[in-house]
Amino acid sequence: MTQRTIVITGASDGIGAAAARTLTQAGDRVVVVGRSEEKTQAIAKELNADYFVSDFAELDQVRTLAAQLKDDYDRIDVLANNAGGIMGKHQLTVDGNESTFQINHLAPFLLTTELMDVLTASNAKVINTASAANGFGKMDLFDLKSEHTYSTNRAYGTAKLANILFTSELHRRFGEQGITTAAFHPGVVRTNFAAESTSPMRHAYKTLLNRFMLTPDQGADTLLWLSNGTAGTDWISGAYYAKRALAKANAQAYDAELAQGLWEASEALVAR
Repeated sequence: MTQRTIVITGASDGIGAAAARTLTQAGDRVVVVGRSEEKTQAIAKELNADYFVSDFAELDQVRTLAAQLKDDYDRIDVLANNAGGIMGKHQLTVDGNESTFQINHLAPFLLTTELMDVLTASNAKVINTASAANGFGKMDLFDLKSEHTYSTNRAYGTAKLANILFTSELHRRFGEQGITTAAFHPGVVRTNFAAESTSPMRHAYKTLLNRFMLTPDQGADTLLWLSNGTAGTDWISGAYYAKRALAKANAQAYDAELAQGLWEASEALVAR
């Protein structure tokens, strides 16, 4: 088999790093992307992999990342949009967007669309790390900056709902051009992704509850299954999965008009 090129964001630790290790061991060429220079470089050195550092709180860094990837790779077989996390209090990024929404949705949306030429030419898979937290999200296209209502957990849930809506609309728009895509819930994984949050959820990651959570390797299982499987045979493009099976999402996730509206709103928010 021809060696695949797989780009994984949020790959400096957690399920991204776990997936990167497994895919590298299987013979794939993995490109790791992270926010921390030190942690991302350490994983890259361990795997003898290429790496890039990008802070998704700044969209210009995402644009730079996309340009670097297009310069360095003539094909990308899998793009795993895995970076994200729960943030703290309501805060706007330098781009003027609510930080949770930008880091979890707008940044991967921008990265994917900036790479679309190489992704379609490669018949690529785009895999988006969502969460069961989408269930307590509420998408309001007229309040994407959460100026009227905000809570840490709702903001995260809405961003994860956005990942699922993005997945379905990506399939609708680009499925006939060779893109296959899926969103998935990794489970409650033992990582530090909530460490900088003010959400009550952060306490679970620092207490005895931690021992009942999944390991990063377990959390990466569905990501690996989607990466290695075939859309149309093993899984359905545009759908949302958990534990290698179709999963039920927020009712808004199945609103095709909302998905289209979110795409158009996202395009406006990431425009220069």
